[in-house]
Amino acid sequence: MKHSFEPVYDTNSKVLILGTFPSVKSREQNFYYGHPQNRFWKVIAALTHTPLPISIEEKKAMLLNHGIALWDVIESCDITGSSDSSIKNVVPMDFSNILHHTSITHIYANGATAFKLFQKYCETATGINIIKLPSTSPANAAFSFEKLLHEWSILKI
Repeated sequence: MKHSFEPVYDTNSKVLILGTFPSVKSREQNFYYGHPQNRFWKVIAALTHTPLPISIEEKKAMLLNHGIALWDVIESCDITGSSDSSIKNVVPMDFSNILHHTSITHIYANGATAFKLFQKYCETATGINIIKLPSTSPANAAFSFEKLLHEWSILKI
């Protein structure tokens, strides 16, 4: 399966948040974190003190207005449904273009799998260490919204 939508960034982006690969719901919506139970948009809205965005355009605007770029580690892979644990045959993204055209100094992983995959396939090429954050996925039930917000507050935004 191939990643089907573009990264969100502009020349003012200072931090990059990476997921692994779009979920089924995200692929249906053709945009990041499309599952209604995923807490990504609620966390970012709380950290940036902005209203919760609803439309894709509102989500993009919130990210860009706060210097946040958003993408995934994987360009293509074999995956069953939305399960990160089923990912095989990884082809990583090429981050050279996004890093060349932005001021990104920090890269954050949304979850352990994105962290491990970036370390394995991309860290040497980018020269930037990735910082692991707990996943905002509904599958990460161990983290309450408050605990996620606390952990994610290290974002350099």
